[in-house]
Amino acid sequence: MPSRIRRRMARQYGADPLHLLALLACFALAGYAAGRVVAAGIWIGFLVWFVGAAIIHDLLLYPLYALADVAAQRRPWRRRRRPSGTATWPASINYLRVPVALSGLLLLIWFPLILRLAEGNYHRSTGLHTNPYLGRWLLITGVLFAGSALAYAIRLRHHKTPAEPPPPLRAAQTPRSSPSG
Repeated sequence: MPSRIRRRMARQYGADPLHLLALLACFALAGYAAGRVVAAGIWIGFLVWFVGAAIIHDLLLYPLYALADVAAQRRPWRRRRRPSGTATWPASINYLRVPVALSGLLLLIWFPLILRLAEGNYHRSTGLHTNPYLGRWLLITGVLFAGSALAYAIRLRHHKTPAEPPPPLRAAQTPRSSPSG
């Protein structure tokens, strides 16, 4: 597509034309999924689940993990900032956010099996037990935190501290210029 046409579309649409293409693909995928839910005859249960998940997330979970994030950033054991020009540690908050978010997402998705709330139904439908789910979730959580700690350690190892400025030269130590000429 010539750049002139692309700029004109971007000006009229408000974004790059690839954004419009991606948005249309997302709507097509959502429409396909909605069609499959309706064809399966489970649209009422899906609608209840969808609205309930949105309400639980937006009204309960989001404020909770927003408060937890604020508390983690204002923790009392946090190092105070040093004056500029001295060594500082790289920020560690994202090395906590990522494993907490992934572990929380896994717990949110699989909590009936992890907490053994669906033992009877799960055993009847699959012939398996929910016993290993808690241990596996804890193992995955431990691996996520260990990987994050390793990534932070590597970052600390490669972190460059600002070079200290050279001490000021005294008048007697100033280099004398050689006489020219």
